[in-house]
Amino acid sequence: MNCLRLVVAISAMTLAVFAGPKPGAAQLVVFDPNNYAQNVLTAARALQQINNQIASLQNQAQMLINQAKNLATLPFSSLLQLEQSILRTQQLLAQAKRIAYDIQQIDRAFSTTYAPASSNLSDQALIANAQTRWQNAMAGLQDAMRTQATVVGNINTSHTQMSALVTSSQGATGALQASQAGNQLLALQAQQLADLTAVVAAHGRAQNLESAQHAAALDQSREQLRRFLTPGQGYQTTTVQMFH
Repeated sequence: MNCLRLVVAISAMTLAVFAGPKPGAAQLVVFDPNNYAQNVLTAARALQQINNQIASLQNQAQMLINQAKNLATLPFSSLLQLEQSILRTQQLLAQAKRIAYDIQQIDRAFSTTYAPASSNLSDQALIANAQTRWQNAMAGLQDAMRTQATVVGNINTSHTQMSALVTSSQGATGALQASQAGNQLLALQAQQLADLTAVVAAHGRAQNLESAQHAAALDQSREQLRRFLTPGQGYQTTTVQMFH
C-alpha cells in the first residue's frame, strides 16, 4: 500500500506539471490523464503482487530450512560404547565358574553334590561332595565380586556418555536430533539396568550357593552322626588296660 500511495503521488505531480500554462500551440502535447492514472494503478498492483510472491517464496524457503533442521541427524552416537559395556557384563556372567546360570547344570548338581546324604555313599564320597560344595560357594562369591567390580568400572563410562548426550540434546537444532538424543539416553538407562540386573543375579547366586552348602552340610552331618552311633559301624567300646 505504501508503494501504491507513492505511485499515485507521483502521478498527481505529473498531472500538475502538464496542467500548467501552455507555452504555445506548436508545443501542445496530447495527454490523457485518466489513461495514465489507470496505467499507474495497474503497475502498482503488479508491483504489490510481485512483493507478495517474494514474501511467499521467503516463507517457503524458511519452512524448508526448518524442515531440514528437523530432519538433521544427531552428530553424536553413544551406541558403540553402550554395546561394549553390555558385552563386558555378558561375558563376565558367561565366565561364571562351576554352577552357572544353566538350568540343566543346576538340576544335575542338586541331584548329586547337593542331594540328601544317602547311606549308600561312602565316607570318602561324602567328604568329596562337601569339598565340592565349598568350592562352588567360593567361586560364586568370587564371581559376584568380579561382576560388582565390572559394573563399578562402567560407571565412569556411563557418566561420560550421559554428559555428552545431555549436551547434544541441549544443542539439538531440530526435532529429530532431540528425539535421537532422548533415545540414546533411554539406551543408557537400559544399559545401567542391565548392569544392575547382573549384580543382583551374581549376588543372589553367591548367596544361594552358600545357603545350599549350609543345608547340605547339615544333612551330611546328620548322616555321619547316624553312622557313628550305629552299632557295628560307628564307635565300639573296648576294654583298655592302662598303668601296668
